[in-house]
Amino acid sequence: MQTIICPHCKKEFEIDESSYNSIVSQIRDGEFNKELHSRLESLENEKKSAIKSAIIEEASRKDKIISEKENELVKLRAESNAEIEKLKAELKGKETEKNLAVNEAVSKLHEEVFLLQNAIENNKSRSELEQKNLIEKYEAKLKDKDEDIAYYKEMKLKQSTKGVGESLEVFCDNEFNKVRAIGFKNAYFAKDNDASSGSKGDFIFRDYSDDGVEYISIMFEMKNQTESSSVKHKNEEFLKELDKDRREKGCEYAVLVSLLEPDNQLYNDGIVDVSHKFPKMYVIRPQFFIPLITILRNAALGTVEYKKELMVVREQNLDVAKFEEQLNDFKNAFGKNYNTASEKFKTAIEEIDKTISHLNKIKEALTSSENQLRLANNKIEDMSMKKLLKNSPSLQEKYNKNKK
Repeated sequence: MQTIICPHCKKEFEIDESSYNSIVSQIRDGEFNKELHSRLESLENEKKSAIKSAIIEEASRKDKIISEKENELVKLRAESNAEIEKLKAELKGKETEKNLAVNEAVSKLHEEVFLLQNAIENNKSRSELEQKNLIEKYEAKLKDKDEDIAYYKEMKLKQSTKGVGESLEVFCDNEFNKVRAIGFKNAYFAKDNDASSGSKGDFIFRDYSDDGVEYISIMFEMKNQTESSSVKHKNEEFLKELDKDRREKGCEYAVLVSLLEPDNQLYNDGIVDVSHKFPKMYVIRPQFFIPLITILRNAALGTVEYKKELMVVREQNLDVAKFEEQLNDFKNAFGKNYNTASEKFKTAIEEIDKTISHLNKIKEALTSSENQLRLANNKIEDMSMKKLLKNSPSLQEKYNKNKK
């Protein structure tokens, strides 16, 4: 394609190569004809000027020679008439040479004019033939385009409502696959086939950093309808369901790709932000499908580091929770073992009291052991996360955050 600037309105427009060559050819032929006519006029003027100059010069020269000869005749009347005849013969020969030179120059000029006229005629015929071929060529192209338009109109009229909607989904899928390898090497883009909640969107887009951190997700819904459809839907009818699908599938953004309301200038002008009705939601025409993904993805790239830090904090909080859980398990297990041991000690003491009195020392020892175990159990019961974390401010802060 070639870019042309209008000399009047200074507006740029593009034309294809064949149209550009046709315009250049017309300009070149016009300039050639103009130059040819200018050259012919110049040659004609030069010819007239040369003839006039030659005549004047020759006449002047002739008059000068005659004057000189007359003077010589006046001075030399005594010279013979033969010398005079000789001079006259020389003058006649010079006149003949002059006429021959003039005739030769005129002949050359006529020959050049003839050649130039032939060239003009040839260029004119060629230009007319090229123009005729171009007209025929574009008429054939226009005919093919009209046939294509009629074919697609007929095909669209024959399509069902479902077929029309699926054609929009196929279009968006193809558009994304064209640029997937270029700018979305880590991205996930596929049909939403999970209808466990009772509804589903059309496509889900997720993109990940090189180390696997998800930093953006978009739920897409595609809506279209046939021109002959009796029910004309509006975009707002589908926003609530789309927001529900977005939240259930854990997506950050929701986008409705729509061909509904074709005469609504709000949707025809570009990307429409409807986040005042539903959070992080947009309505677009199909031509803005890839640009919107690119805009949202580039805006979310700056959050990758923050999301990495959030993941680290969550893992640290999980570690603290696991530590507390293990500590509680230990306390419960220890208390259970203590209770079992205590009961067995009591039974043994009772049996010893019933049987042998001289084992009082053993009883005292066992009682002392029981006291020690009780003290140990009291110490364990008295142990808590607050005391464990007393000298660890960082763990105390994380523990408090986890408790919240």
